[in-house]
Amino acid sequence: MALPVDSQRGTEATATPSRTPGQLSDKVRSLRIKAPPPPAPSSKLPWFLVTLLASGTGYLGYELWNLKQAEAARAAQATAENAAANATAASQATPVAINTGSSATTATSGGVVHESKGYLIARRQILISPKVGGMVKSLRVHSPRDPETKGETLIEGMQVHKGDILAELETTDYEADMLRAKASLASSRLRFEMERKNLPREIERAKSELAEAITQRDFLKGQLDRWNKLSKTSTVSPSDIEKAQSDFEGAGHRVDRLRRALDLITEPQEQRLAVAESEVEAAMADLSKAEWRLSNTVIVSPVTGTVLKKNVEEGNIVNPGAFNGSYSICDLADLADLEVELDIQERDISRIFVGQKCVIRAEAFQEHPYDGYVSRLMPIANRSKGAIPVRVKVLIPEDLVGIHLKPEMGAIVAFYKKSDSEPAQASTPRGAANANAATEPESPGEVATNAEPASEQPGEPPPESENR
Repeated sequence: MALPVDSQRGTEATATPSRTPGQLSDKVRSLRIKAPPPPAPSSKLPWFLVTLLASGTGYLGYELWNLKQAEAARAAQATAENAAANATAASQATPVAINTGSSATTATSGGVVHESKGYLIARRQILISPKVGGMVKSLRVHSPRDPETKGETLIEGMQVHKGDILAELETTDYEADMLRAKASLASSRLRFEMERKNLPREIERAKSELAEAITQRDFLKGQLDRWNKLSKTSTVSPSDIEKAQSDFEGAGHRVDRLRRALDLITEPQEQRLAVAESEVEAAMADLSKAEWRLSNTVIVSPVTGTVLKKNVEEGNIVNPGAFNGSYSICDLADLADLEVELDIQERDISRIFVGQKCVIRAEAFQEHPYDGYVSRLMPIANRSKGAIPVRVKVLIPEDLVGIHLKPEMGAIVAFYKKSDSEPAQASTPRGAANANAATEPESPGEVATNAEPASEQPGEPPPESENR
């Protein structure tokens, strides 16, 4: 029989087990409302940075463009001014006076065929180096004709004359060497005199001893002969004869020995005298060397010039053979004998020739031009630069030496055409009297020791031949 519905529910409720506390907490936790997610970060900051960078780049580019435009405008203006000035000068065809202080040369400005920049160098820059080493005792410049004068301290820019004493080294060691050499020479001369005087005496003594030995031998030989004759009569015993024979033979040996001794004395007589004389000459050479070394402790100027650089101080040790340290006293150059060293490109070298008239302007003193001419074209080109080295001789008046032009300064050289170069070669300004014409190319790094150089001839006008 079927049970009622209520009865069935009660039965189910009775049959269903009761829920645990853990299951209820999980159920409650699952019924909670979840918190909303955090908002996404704003995307406006990257765009702001990009915009700022682009604006800055654009501003810098604009400023750079404005700067280039301003430079181009200034360059165009300068070019226009130069062109106008050249056009005006060419139209007027007025000679331009090149004033060098004591002389002036005229040339038309339209005769310039090339212009280049170079650097001034001394044609002869001398490194004053002592021939002997030692400690510098004095650095005072004075004339050797006035040894009592103390002189002036050696400094850069000082003008010195040929023969002036520049420095003095300590002489203690060199004086001792000279005294030792003098004693050795005296001893050698004494030995030579003894050999020269005693050798004939030794020969005479040897001859006397030989003659005495020969006399003794002859006497013993006569005595031996007599005893040999007497032995036939039985008046002489055999022992006496044997003793006489022995004495005779000993005398003969002594004669031979003395004869050989005389030959040894007589034959090498010339050789012994030659050896003694050679010893004297060697001692004289040592003395000369010692005196030379002592004299070279005084360093004199080989030329007239200006001190460019001072390399030592009093108390320094100088050694001419040293690679490091002090090996020279100073650098000396004649500022009246300057050249401009230039590198002319190969495409322009056909316009340059030896003897070509030039006008030189130092970059620091462009308002003071100087005359000059091309002294020489170097025989070898510079492959890395594609240029040929050229030297331009500068004609400096006597009253302007060392004022505007100095070694290693930059200079601009204008080269004139051949028709303008010929009048410049007809006469030489007074400044060229102290300069040597460029007939002997010399490097500016020439080293001069304490020696007297050959006298220099005054400068000659540059040649008129064209080297193209």
